[in-house]
Amino acid sequence: MSDALRQARLDKLAKLRELGIDPYPARVPASEQIGPINEAYAGLVNEEHSGHITTIAGRLMARRGMGKASFLDVMDGTGKIQAYATLDKLGEAYESLAHLDVGDFVTVTGEVFRTKRGQLSVAADSLGVLSKSIRPLPEKWHGLKDVEIRHRHRALDLISNDEVRQTFIARSKILSTIRRTLDDRGFLEVETPVLLSIASGGHARPFETHHNALDSDMYLRIALELYLKRVMIGGIDRVYEMGKCYRNEGVSTEHNPEFTMLEMYQAYTDVEGMMDLAEHVITTALQEVVGSLQVTFDEHEIDFSPPWPRIRMIDAVAQAIQVDAAALQTEEAIRLAQDAGIDPLPPTPGDAVNTLFERTVEATLIQPTFITDYPVEISPLAKRSPGNENTVERFELFASGMELANAFTELNDPIDQRLRFDAQEALREGGDDEAQRVDEDFLFALEHGMPPAGGMGLGVDRLVMLLTGSTSIRDVILFPTLRRRDE
Repeated sequence: MSDALRQARLDKLAKLRELGIDPYPARVPASEQIGPINEAYAGLVNEEHSGHITTIAGRLMARRGMGKASFLDVMDGTGKIQAYATLDKLGEAYESLAHLDVGDFVTVTGEVFRTKRGQLSVAADSLGVLSKSIRPLPEKWHGLKDVEIRHRHRALDLISNDEVRQTFIARSKILSTIRRTLDDRGFLEVETPVLLSIASGGHARPFETHHNALDSDMYLRIALELYLKRVMIGGIDRVYEMGKCYRNEGVSTEHNPEFTMLEMYQAYTDVEGMMDLAEHVITTALQEVVGSLQVTFDEHEIDFSPPWPRIRMIDAVAQAIQVDAAALQTEEAIRLAQDAGIDPLPPTPGDAVNTLFERTVEATLIQPTFITDYPVEISPLAKRSPGNENTVERFELFASGMELANAFTELNDPIDQRLRFDAQEALREGGDDEAQRVDEDFLFALEHGMPPAGGMGLGVDRLVMLLTGSTSIRDVILFPTLRRRDE
């Protein structure tokens, strides 16, 4: 923006003050929302007057002057309507229009009517300035196209791109629908700490900080799991939290260092119950917000009609690389990973199967699919599968090649849990800085007894991506993490 344009607006600001008009008044007249006005009087015919006197408030989005009459497009968060201002009605106040710009906030009082040309309008009896803008909005017809500018200046993106506004309205509706669905099933929403003395509950590198008063290193949480399990141990059988988590990792179309996670835990159920819950929560959100179980995402038609396929991880990998599934449960899995060019070589057969899955299967899972029976080596918080000590009762839900949810039959054996934590600690000592830490406070709680339970974590941002057709996670997070300007 040129300095001249900004200066011209500053000059108009000064002129308004010379006229005795406060460009930033402290009090605002009571007003009606524009959207409901448009709905209530949609049936007016051309040149018909409603008899309803209203006051509206919003941003001036366009102005067309015709000598002694002007047409103003005023928009609030619910809609847009035209204001018809004339010298005859406004008198001296009409002069203030010369000092208004697109982007200013105004208030208009008058009768709702429909013009000769069919435009629903408010015939202005009075007009006031609520806030003077000193920078112009993005060009009306093209809005913001530069992706970096859109994400860095989200306020302007929301003003100029209706599709963006609708995405975030949909996001809010999706979240509220999920909450209502879980509340209706007897779940209790709680809040757990964000700042922790130990980062555990997931495989991730945490953000670190230091608490000066306690002289203690602290971490931003990477998951919600272990505190929610403490709540369940305490006697609340159905519990959930929808909150921010933080992982000190790279960014991509599917990853942002700060993201929203939904975790839910239900006593006296298992991984099968979590599959049913996942189908119910997601399809309910689709029906209420999208109105259909079919969505288009990244040029794929995705059908969320349940039930969704359930495939064991070793079966999916075996089919992808054309081997016998039994071979993947032996040391042969490591050799197969080596043949596939995986480097560094996975240390165990379970790690090898998981790496082969990520390399050969994950991107092909376009329709919603549950991948089940995960290797025990990569699942330290899940209960072992009956009859197979090498796998656990765990699933991950995939759609359009993205992981949406991760769930277990929760491990409630404190002895086994300590051994799993110890194995993770050994990996950390070997250089794996994403391995989980031993959480003694959680183990102390677990030793007092946790009911058999199923638990699930669902990536809210990715779900919103799919349900709104947004192919980048930055398009569904209002203020995504960005590089500093000087970088």
